[in-house]
Amino acid sequence: MAVYYIDGTFVDEGEAVLPVRDLIILRGYGVFDFLRTYNGRPFHLEEHLTRLRNSARLIGLHCPWSNDELASIVHQTLARNDFEESNIRLLVTGGDSEDGISPGPNPRLVVLIGDALRFPETCYRDGVKIITARLNRYIPGAKSIDYIRAIVTLKDAKAAGAVESIYVTEDDHVLEGTTSNLFIVKAGVVSTASEDILPGITRDVLLKILKPEFELQVRPVLRQELLDADEAFLASSNKEVMPVVAVDDQAIAGGRPGPVTRKVMSIFRDYTDRYGRKG
Repeated sequence: MAVYYIDGTFVDEGEAVLPVRDLIILRGYGVFDFLRTYNGRPFHLEEHLTRLRNSARLIGLHCPWSNDELASIVHQTLARNDFEESNIRLLVTGGDSEDGISPGPNPRLVVLIGDALRFPETCYRDGVKIITARLNRYIPGAKSIDYIRAIVTLKDAKAAGAVESIYVTEDDHVLEGTTSNLFIVKAGVVSTASEDILPGITRDVLLKILKPEFELQVRPVLRQELLDADEAFLASSNKEVMPVVAVDDQAIAGGRPGPVTRKVMSIFRDYTDRYGRKG
């Protein structure tokens, strides 16, 4: 059984509770972040913690913990679990509210640890389908727990045999998926959206490690560009780098993972294989 950190105490998964008056329950007021380990080391933990605290700042949520304090709690929680590789989810709650809507002075910190689960190997070997949806995220730079629209459109994706739904604005700009960033490839150039997205940590890592190998563009991307792309792939903590071979009802990349995407997958795998190892 997993061990969690709940508001200052380490507890078994089955005993983890939050007061029903916490605003994260009453009003869905809270932020979170999600990462995983490689070789037992949390992947770019500092960047994830900085994003967590920035998410809280963007929605006006008090977050009194420093990155060092948060990192210490994460490592202590990991040490109380024995997964070979772990998923790590951090939440900062709105705390108890006197009137049921105003944030209280004492937010809560929650750290959940679980086994790092991987998508079926066929997703990486054969590629996956995605759909597009006319949606914008509220305060896109904040990773809030408000996932109602994401959950609804992800149900639509699963009904269509897709693994992800990509948000598209009214003026046809492609943004991001419910839990992933999107990259397209055209004539060897790798591009990803520049605005109105959550700054993905895996996305940022890819932009750094791919720079020696490819021409990269961070810019507005149109839906038609996605449909006309030579290749496309998703990037996230849980999907890592996942090739896209169909968008809505249209095949792209010849219906199979293309050479650039396969190279990106290889570069990222080499990077994560080395991550956390000494020497």
